[in-house]
Amino acid sequence: MAMVLASGCADPRPSGPVAGGPAWTDCGDGFECTTLRVPLDHGAPGGERVELAVIRLPARGGQRIGSLVLNPGGPGSSGVEYARAARIVVSEEIRERFDVVGFDPRGVGGSAPVECLGDEELDTFFSLDASPDSAAERTDLETGARRFAEGCRRGAGRLLPYLGTVDVARDLELLRQALGDQKLTYLGKSYGTFLGAVYADMFPGRVRALVLDGALDPAASRARLNSDQAVGFEEALRAYAAECLREAGCPFRSRDVDGAVAEVGRLLRRTDERPLPGDGRRPDGRPSPGSGRRTDGRPSPGSGRRTDGRPSPGSGRRTDGRPSPGDGRHRDGRPLPGGGREVTQALATLGLLTPLYDRELWPELTETLRQAFHGDGRMLLHNADQLIGRDEDGTYSNQSEANMAINCVDGTHPADYEREAAASSARAPRFGPSIMWSSLPCAYWPAPATFDSHPLTAHGAPPILVLGTRRDPATPYRWARALAGELESGVLLGFEGDGHTAYFNGSPCVDGAVERYLVTGAAPEDGTVCPGIG
Repeated sequence: MAMVLASGCADPRPSGPVAGGPAWTDCGDGFECTTLRVPLDHGAPGGERVELAVIRLPARGGQRIGSLVLNPGGPGSSGVEYARAARIVVSEEIRERFDVVGFDPRGVGGSAPVECLGDEELDTFFSLDASPDSAAERTDLETGARRFAEGCRRGAGRLLPYLGTVDVARDLELLRQALGDQKLTYLGKSYGTFLGAVYADMFPGRVRALVLDGALDPAASRARLNSDQAVGFEEALRAYAAECLREAGCPFRSRDVDGAVAEVGRLLRRTDERPLPGDGRRPDGRPSPGSGRRTDGRPSPGSGRRTDGRPSPGSGRRTDGRPSPGDGRHRDGRPLPGGGREVTQALATLGLLTPLYDRELWPELTETLRQAFHGDGRMLLHNADQLIGRDEDGTYSNQSEANMAINCVDGTHPADYEREAAASSARAPRFGPSIMWSSLPCAYWPAPATFDSHPLTAHGAPPILVLGTRRDPATPYRWARALAGELESGVLLGFEGDGHTAYFNGSPCVDGAVERYLVTGAAPEDGTVCPGIG
């Protein structure tokens, strides 16, 4: 079935080619940058235009195939910053054969960014109890959600109706034309898989090769996506606990997985009753033994990077290799004080979710829990700031505002959040309610949805490669299986591993299959599962 769009958005034709192509300028380290002007409203191509930030790393080899356009996910993550990390997010062979191209989607980063709230207002919003268990907490959360939506109306009202993935897919088609490629070659991760699937459904004849890694299921309701993701993080927590219990220095008192995850639940309940200090001191004012170092004396990971130096998905770190905003250190490397901030239950939950994105960050989670069990919330706060894009000086990137603005128009959200949160709690007791309530501003959103949840078939497209990691917490494997089945030419490639996304994460089997497909168009056998590593 074709996707169902809101009124006025059903014509899949692009709003016209970009005349003359872009003018590229050197922007350092071998990269070239430009801007692409696109209609704000693709239904009125002669009207207002917005500029999209675009970057590319030109192919190095003599057998160039064309452009490979990247999207790192989010929504709200910068494609420009992701492409700047091309040397560590795609292989040398791919960089030799393709210009690696990234762009900031409309509303994100350098492309007409959405701005809704001030920094202190965002601090207040993210500290609100995201799993309300009293009338007062429910009122505070609703008030905060209304303020968020109203702030976006005031700050970005003219943009909000045009930020959905349907509009971004039209921009992607104009970018393909501007790049001079006859057909699109694309690597999308996480939310980027939804963008790729929407593009393929709208422009199936313009697809050359699409890799959709860490897939979303476009046929699932927003409530279902929230609930499934919460279950994914619960499963990741259990997998982490099982490994932790086999190692020396594991901070759990319990010696079985059920007991360990119950300890995490009790920690979250304690932060609901009495937030942890984020300045490295216990609630009683004494210094915490959680000094930011491992029990073996080595520095704690706390870096948001894998042990091989590559940026971790979902870690909130920049992809250009520079220190991340909110990484808990001054730019000169000195540790930051906590600044007097408290670690509420909402921030503690975010601080646990962040290292669950990537198995390489599980040692960081061990240290985070060790500190938190001793009353020290510094690493929870550090991790939460990475996820929400909060800088060390208290300023925010626009990734969280863009994330909300795009998600709110990309589907119909729950009519009864309280009921859905209760149902999600039954499936995922520690994370279900907070993930479900996290989209509450969408209940008050001042712009209508532009996409209804439906299968996307991309009728007539060549093979489209869909990747799924068996224990991916953020985009559960069942979503990859569903998307591959909905696409008429979908090919599923599984990875028997942990963490978010599969390509270039250490599996020669996955990497080889993806790179053969990108270069030759030959997909692996549908249903192939690559073995785990390590």
